[in-house]
Amino acid sequence: MAHRRLDWKVVLALGLAGVWLGRRLTRPRYDLRGKTVLISDGARGLGLALARGFGARGGRLALLSGDGAELARAAAELRAEGLEVRVFPCDVRLSDQVQQAVHEVVDVLGPIDVLVNNAGSVELGPRPAMLLSDYQEAMDADFFGPLSLVQAVLPAMRARGEGRIVNVASRGGKVPTPHRLPAVASKFALVGFSEGLHAEVKRDGVVVTTVCPGRVRNGSTSPPSGREKRGQPSVWLEVLASLPFDAIGADAAARAIVRACELGTPEVILTAQARAASRLHGVAPGLTAKLLAGVRGRRGSRTPSGREQRTGLESESPLSRSAVTGVTREAEQRNSELP
Repeated sequence: MAHRRLDWKVVLALGLAGVWLGRRLTRPRYDLRGKTVLISDGARGLGLALARGFGARGGRLALLSGDGAELARAAAELRAEGLEVRVFPCDVRLSDQVQQAVHEVVDVLGPIDVLVNNAGSVELGPRPAMLLSDYQEAMDADFFGPLSLVQAVLPAMRARGEGRIVNVASRGGKVPTPHRLPAVASKFALVGFSEGLHAEVKRDGVVVTTVCPGRVRNGSTSPPSGREKRGQPSVWLEVLASLPFDAIGADAAARAIVRACELGTPEVILTAQARAASRLHGVAPGLTAKLLAGVRGRRGSRTPSGREQRTGLESESPLSRSAVTGVTREAEQRNSELP
């Protein structure tokens, strides 16, 4: 009798797995050919990799950035690769610039079919060193910027009954990480908004994908800016990003995000470490808090003298510019992450 029950359970499990796999393999893909794809911070790093990924699928690219020189460089590179691209100067933290940029994109390329909110900020440092302005700046870049773009493009998508929105947050939007409190606050806000938005507009034909990457090897030339002493966590984060088991390459990340957009996947968590951390936090938040408190203890909680901002380049060390980070330097050239 026990043997029969086991057989029945195995057959049921295999049947359900077969149904799931069949639905996944036969799920219709959103055809990106000829679609207008608007990408914020699309001139460098992961944004540039995403531009290549969407362009390779036939998308017509509209890139936003507050840096005109970066936009010109990215446009030249992408056009040399045979991709259709237009660029629009825009600081997404300023709502009036967002409205103007979206209006110009629609005038030049037509309705926006895909919005990719990729712009964001990273600020490192212990809590005592963080100022109120650090939190305000993080919210402007990571939450209010994406919110402004969503509000600018969503009404037209709902009217057409079709559209895709991709919000790129981070692992910090799933697991609260010490020494990143401004980014944790802003990314948690973006993840919550994005997940709620998906539930609200799915019935209107608009699919929202929330992306929470772990470490992405996008070629950042220096550690993130922050309020910490030279040689503290930011340098080690850059070293870890160069290790194959701890980070995902920008091109691989972009392919996964483009595929999720095509399939209408509600959530994507990139890297095995980020998925494991997110799942652990989901089922055992108390245990996660204890583990993270241990990480904070090893890092220390010393506040740097003064509260001056230290840029990533100022936090460089011989280790962060050594052969250990060679693979990151290669990504630096490909993804236009120049000093």
